[in-house]
Amino acid sequence: MFRKMRRSKQELSEEICKEVLKQGKRGVLAVLGDEEYPYAVPMNYYYCEDNNKIYFHGAREGHKIDAISKHDKVSFCVYDEGYLKDGDWALYIKSIIVFGRLHLSSDKEHDLAALKKLAEKYYPTPDSVEEIMNKEAHLAQVLELDIEHMSGKLVHEC
Repeated sequence: MFRKMRRSKQELSEEICKEVLKQGKRGVLAVLGDEEYPYAVPMNYYYCEDNNKIYFHGAREGHKIDAISKHDKVSFCVYDEGYLKDGDWALYIKSIIVFGRLHLSSDKEHDLAALKKLAEKYYPTPDSVEEIMNKEAHLAQVLELDIEHMSGKLVHEC
């Protein structure tokens, strides 16, 4: 169902893909938006290797939520900061593309745990995590991406 990578020499192993997902800070979520135009939006996320899912949070309404309710198939792209080899000007970048189905979570206990993991990834201290959880967790919608396919490659930007 999913295409094989055309430039297979650049393909990353599943383990490296998962590492990039765990370490990454932001990615771009693409959904099928209004009038079937792609709608891609930068998102903070948390990758849970235990269940191979990606969690997002957002408002309970809007373009993204409307799109997901009509069509749950999405893609999500994450890439690392890259690195330079000695004497080279162009970056080497690892990029990961995930395909799957995204749904709105409605399990309050599970949602709070996912939101806490997200907060722990981005907020600087345990106190700041607790503060944001107490203040805004009840407002957030948790989105859960069930990964169906993942691939990654190392690209040299020249």
